[in-house]
Amino acid sequence: MEDRLVLSNRFKMATYVLMGIGVISYALGFVFDAERTWANYLLNNYYFVSLAIGAAFFGAIQYITQSGWSALFKRVPEAMVAYLPFAAVFFLILYFGMHSVFEWTHHEVVQHDRILQHKSPYLNIPFFFVRVVVFFAAWIILTKVLRKFSLKEDEVGGMLYFRKSELYSKILIFVLALSFSLFSVDMLMSLEPHWFSTLFAGKSFMAGVLHAASIIALIVILLSKQGKFPQLNSSHLHDFTRYIFMASIVWGYFNFAEFMLIWYGNIPEETGWFVHRWHGAYKVLFFVNIVLNWAIPFLVLMPRKTSRSKLFMLPVIFILIVGQYTELYYIIWPPTVHEAKFGLLEIGTFLGYAGLFTWVVGTTLTKASLVPKNHPYLEESIQHHF
Repeated sequence: MEDRLVLSNRFKMATYVLMGIGVISYALGFVFDAERTWANYLLNNYYFVSLAIGAAFFGAIQYITQSGWSALFKRVPEAMVAYLPFAAVFFLILYFGMHSVFEWTHHEVVQHDRILQHKSPYLNIPFFFVRVVVFFAAWIILTKVLRKFSLKEDEVGGMLYFRKSELYSKILIFVLALSFSLFSVDMLMSLEPHWFSTLFAGKSFMAGVLHAASIIALIVILLSKQGKFPQLNSSHLHDFTRYIFMASIVWGYFNFAEFMLIWYGNIPEETGWFVHRWHGAYKVLFFVNIVLNWAIPFLVLMPRKTSRSKLFMLPVIFILIVGQYTELYYIIWPPTVHEAKFGLLEIGTFLGYAGLFTWVVGTTLTKASLVPKNHPYLEESIQHHF
């Protein structure tokens, strides 16, 4: 008998309420402060699509490395990836807010700016949305194929669909690495088109991996508290924290390398981005960002004892949820909203997306057995101890 998740009415109602809060917040935001609302729109859309992309990368890596420990939980990243079609629609709607967030969309500005004129063959609205369509089409098609193989594996067993999944996962990670790097440049770095950083795309990609791994671990832990995944043990938790720990170190390295090289080079075209943020609340956020996304995960999850404990993992995961928002706020707000504003608009819009993302993940988890029945490494995952 399949171990299927059944969503309670209380869960569904909670997600509907959160989505309702988001809709109302956006409606009021567009009436009273449209530019700030579009900044929130970009932030929230990027936030949750990065979780979906990070989950797709996590799932692909498990196949490529033939990891046994994670086989039991593969449905969770698959469910997170199901958010991509919704994200695709939301990013197409961004067309109506381009002038509110992207400087390079203003023809009169480009006319008097030689740098923007030089970049205009790439930074123009039609080509921007061509890239959006191509990126999402590639992500959705490849992840749908992998999901199909996963469900077929449940039906027929054997190694055929596992090998197919491994092959397509190898294709997927290269597609993700290239396309999401370009996507982060389009959505975030082009907010200040005079600035450039060769490490920005890598940092953005690792941020998605870091925060997706933490959300996967969170969902698994919450499901275990509902009686699902009774096989979950401290060794599984340890492996989840190793991913979070590793990704936080790599993310921290990219941040340090980017800042150190720009500081040491002291080139105005590069330093301006940090100078713009080196005052008031944004300067505080620079350090808060490092503490939330690197220092706390690094220090708390380093000891073996804490890395195998839900008591320590859960606070770190919730800190990382805030940390990702802080990083995106630090990137997006200075060139769009300028003043460091945070209030009910930011809270309400984020809750709306959180409700939708939770509903999509929960609904997708109900469509197949939580435990992949015929995965060749399932027994290894169940018996995983070290």
